[in-house]
Amino acid sequence: MNLSRLLKTLAAVAIVFGVLTVVSGGRALFGGTEARAAVGNAVDFVLWFNFFAGFAYVLSGFGLWRRRRWAARAASLLALVTALVAGAFAVHVAGGGAYETRTVGALALRLLFWGVVAVVALRVLKPTH
Repeated sequence: MNLSRLLKTLAAVAIVFGVLTVVSGGRALFGGTEARAAVGNAVDFVLWFNFFAGFAYVLSGFGLWRRRRWAARAASLLALVTALVAGAFAVHVAGGGAYETRTVGALALRLLFWGVVAVVALRVLKPTH
């Protein structure tokens, strides 16, 4: 698979991932007591970050699909901000804060995904001088 085709695939995954993130995050944040209980010991700042990041995933995915150079920078920024949130989450956990184990995996998956997207996008969408 060439890098351009890979970028299209990653863009589509980003859009779907973003929509699912907004829906699941919205349900957890605004779905009432039962929905909140289902997320267990979710860390609030991670939950809010994921919810808002979902919108950025969709926007970035569309930008990547349309081969916009700004989308490569957006993917890089998403990877960076996810890493910062993961670091803050690690501090929360190290300080004895309650958390769900699945949050570790979810943050790792998001960081890996956006890291790969950023690398591919920066290679495919590099400026041509």
